[in-house]
Amino acid sequence: MTDAKVQQPQQAAAAATGVWKTVKPFANGGASGMLATCVIQPIDMIKVKIQLGEGSASQVTKKMLANEGVGSFYKGLSAGLLRQATYTTARLGSFRVLTNKAIEKNDGKPLPLVQKAFIGLTAGAIGACVGSPADLALIRMQADSTLPLAQRRNYTNAFHALYRIIADEGVLALWKGAGPTVVRAMSLNMGMLASYDQSVELFRDKLGAGEVSTVLGASAVSGFFASACSLPFDYVKTQIQKMQPDANGKYPYTGSLDCAMKTFKSGGPFKFYTGFPVYCVRIAPHVMVMRKTQLCTARQSILTFVYIAVNHTCMLLIQCHFSCR
Repeated sequence: MTDAKVQQPQQAAAAATGVWKTVKPFANGGASGMLATCVIQPIDMIKVKIQLGEGSASQVTKKMLANEGVGSFYKGLSAGLLRQATYTTARLGSFRVLTNKAIEKNDGKPLPLVQKAFIGLTAGAIGACVGSPADLALIRMQADSTLPLAQRRNYTNAFHALYRIIADEGVLALWKGAGPTVVRAMSLNMGMLASYDQSVELFRDKLGAGEVSTVLGASAVSGFFASACSLPFDYVKTQIQKMQPDANGKYPYTGSLDCAMKTFKSGGPFKFYTGFPVYCVRIAPHVMVMRKTQLCTARQSILTFVYIAVNHTCMLLIQCHFSCR
C-alpha cells in the first residue's frame, strides 16, 4: 500500500514531464516569436508600406514620424502578437517535432539539407493555415493609413479586426490571401529553418566558431535565403490582403495569379523584390531572437532581447541612411 502511494506521485510527475516535452517546442516557438515581433514590428511596418508604394525606407520613416508619431511604428502590434501566437507556435513547434522524429529514424545522425527543407515546407504550411486570419488582420491594420479616409477600416485591435471581417465579409474571408500566405510561409520556412540548421553545423562544427558568432552568422545566412525565397510571395500576399473593391464592386485583382501576372507586366521580375534590403534586415533579427529565446534561460532571454533590439535599431538606421543616397 505504501509503495503504491509512493509510486503515484512519481507517475504523475513522469506524466507531467511527458506532456511538457510534447508541448515545449510549441510553447517556446510561440513565446520566442512574440518576443521577436516586439523587436521587428517597426521594420515590418516599414516593409509593408514600401510594398504598397509609399516610398523608400527613409521616406516612409520620415512620413510616419511627421504624420503619426513614434506609436505608428507599432500599429497592428496586437495582430502581430496574435499571429505569432498562432502561426509561429504551430510552425516552429511542428518543425521541431518533425525534425526530432526524423533524427530518431536516422539513428541520431544530422539530417541532410533536402530532408530539412521538406520538413520546413511542411511546418510552414501548417503554421500558415493556422495563422492566416491573424496575418490578414495584421496587414489590414498596417495598411489602413495608406487608404483614403472614407475607405479606412479603423480596426482598434486584432480581435476587433477579426470580428469585423466575419461580420462584414463572412467567416471564409478570414482566409483571404491564404494561398500566397501558405506558399510564402513554406518558402520562408524552408529558407529560414533549413539554412539556419545547416549554417549552425557549418559555423560551429566545421569552422569552430563560438556561440555568439555561430548565432550571428547563421542568422545572417538564414535571413538572406529566407528573404530570397519568400519575398515574391510576401509581395503578392500583401497586395491581395490589402485590396478593396472600387465603386463598382470590382477588385483590382481576381486572385494571386492575376496579381502576380499584372505585377510582372508592370514592373518586371524585380518588382517582386521591392524592399528586399529592409526585408532581410527584418528577417535576420527575428531569427536571432527566436533561436536564442528557445535555448536561453529567462535572464539570458532578457539580455538577448536588449542586445538584438539595439542591433536591430542600428541596422534600421544604416538601411535608412543608404536609402537616402
